[in-house]
Amino acid sequence: MYDTENDISLEFRTQLCTLLNQRLASAVDLQMQLKQAHWNVKGPNFIGLHQLFDQVAEAVEGYVDLIAERVVQLGGVAEGTVRMAAAHSRLPEYSVEISEGPAHVESVARALSTFGEESRDTIDDANELDDADTADLFTEVSRGIDKWLWFVEAHSQAAK
Repeated sequence: MYDTENDISLEFRTQLCTLLNQRLASAVDLQMQLKQAHWNVKGPNFIGLHQLFDQVAEAVEGYVDLIAERVVQLGGVAEGTVRMAAAHSRLPEYSVEISEGPAHVESVARALSTFGEESRDTIDDANELDDADTADLFTEVSRGIDKWLWFVEAHSQAAK
């Protein structure tokens, strides 16, 4: 940990950085899973899904940056390489065997949902560590992930 004038205790900042780096790993993994879907989707809804997955990946890139910068603001080191993400992500593995749009929609929705759950858990964890700013950051992330999940799931939901 680096020295900082941040008034959150060193103990809490250390715990927060560990937590944030875990979420950073999942966020980097999520971004790359979205690119995997973007590059490989096939089928009659190709162009719509291709563009949607790219838009979601761009939004997640912004979340990656917010999370990494928060680690550094707290005096930590952002651990955001692809290898670090692969070693620490909690997202389910993305299958390279799928190509059809509906299968990508299902896999992307599962990844978004998992990351959304992690984000909401982080809000509670950050509040327990007296860090309203990190809690607020993950409220923003959670809200965005829920919006993108809605956009993706709309491709598989039929009128009831």
